Amino acid sequence: MFTLDQVVPWGRSFDEYARMFALGPVELSGGILGCGDGPASFNAEATRRGIRVVSCDPIYAFDEALLKRRIDETADQIIEQTRRNSGEFVWDTIRSIDELRETRMAAMTRFLEDFAPGRAAGRYVAAALPTLPFADNTFNLAVSSHFLFLYTAHLGESFHVEAVRDMCRVAGEVRIFPLLALGGAPSAHVGPVTDNLTRAGFAVSVEQVPYEFQRGGNRMLRVRRVAPAGRAD
Repeated sequence: MFTLDQVVPWGRSFDEYARMFALGPVELSGGILGCGDGPASFNAEATRRGIRVVSCDPIYAFDEALLKRRIDETADQIIEQTRRNSGEFVWDTIRSIDELRETRMAAMTRFLEDFAPGRAAGRYVAAALPTLPFADNTFNLAVSSHFLFLYTAHLGESFHVEAVRDMCRVAGEVRIFPLLALGGAPSAHVGPVTDNLTRAGFAVSVEQVPYEFQRGGNRMLRVRRVAPAGRAD
């Protein structure tokens, strides 16, 4: 079973984000916050497309050289874990372990090239869930890729509830992918988070998306504010 001792830097591309979160022209036309983006190239590629994205992650407190060293230190571990547990993954879009390494390293290289100018422009913010340093309703959409729910064994139920509630505070809509923990089992935190948000008056749904690499990981959690009666948002 695929396991990790701690949260590790491992970045995905704009195309993967678009499929993981079912991002179309409407979603991409507004401000997007990426929570726990790490070394993903989503921000860099979105910016080149004229899309406004802010990414937050505690690793952004470090400089490019230290981030590159950390990526290099963990890449072999992740690739070897994936090789040993290859049955937990779907090898259609990414067809081999070698292609996985090439794809991920290319995305993280794009991130590293963009990091210094992006941090200077305020697009990379050193911050960590469950408490975000942004004002209420700053973004149209907040997303979290391969952090919440994936690290179920590392981050408890209360952390997940607080984190998603704060994402809902700063954005009108929240999307989280995947809903599986490391190893491929459904995360035990999805139910409690869904119940908490539903009781708080949010519209919560689990929706299938056009992306699956972790086997069975093709659904996202979608959370939206419900407009008061008599008013449409």
